[in-house]
Order: sequence, then structure tokens, then C-alpha cells
Amino acid sequence: MKRSAVNPWDWSLKLGYNQAEIIEGAARQLIVAGQTAVDGTGTPQHAGDMRAQIDLALDNLEAVLRQAGMGLGNVIRLGVFATDMDAALKNFDLMGMRFGAAEVAPPTTLLGVTRLALPGLMVEIEATAAG
Repeated sequence: MKRSAVNPWDWSLKLGYNQAEIIEGAARQLIVAGQTAVDGTGTPQHAGDMRAQIDLALDNLEAVLRQAGMGLGNVIRLGVFATDMDAALKNFDLMGMRFGAAEVAPPTTLLGVTRLALPGLMVEIEATAAG
């Protein structure tokens, strides 16, 4: 799979994502439902701790990707939903660290929402991956 970044401006690169990417030669595509800070039984974890919730949501995203034979390097699009935008932005470095280690900067949208599906959840991360 070949990825070509499209960035008419460079400000988003400082935040760890490309404005767009051209994806060529991908044979498979995976659409991942929003991943949150829940354990293996679906019970919310880390109430009130945005950083820990982002970290666990990323762990859960990686688990789904692994099950499909992929990794963070295969992610071509992210949607992030947060109940507290300031807390999300303060801890967004976790996204950069994880995806930076995979040497990708997928186009990302961060949206503020009033609540998520289960009480106590503060962040949800959905993804599209290709390989």
C-alpha cells in the first residue's frame, strides 16, 4: 500500500495528522467501530481520567486491528469523539506517540460531543484501515 500525504498547509503536521492522503494499492479495507475505554466485558474504565481513557481506547483499537491482521500503520482515517475537548487536546500527544511510532499520520477529525454511549466514557476512537 502506498500512502501520499496531501497538505496544502503544514499546521496539522504539528498536531500529528495529514489533511488528506492518497491511498494506492490497498487490497483490503477494515471499518472499525468506535473504540472506548472499556475492559473485555464492556465495562467502562478510568472514570474522569481522559489520558487513561485515550490510552485504553487506543489499546482496544490495536486489538481489533491485530485480530484483522493489521496494525496502527494500516489506519488511513480516524474519527475521535470527546466529551471534554480541552482534556482531549491536552492529552492528544498520546495519539501522536502511538501513530508516530507506526510512522503514519492519518487524517483525523476531533469532535466534541455531549455524551457517549455509556456513562463515564469520555472518548471514542473510530478508524478506517487498509492493507
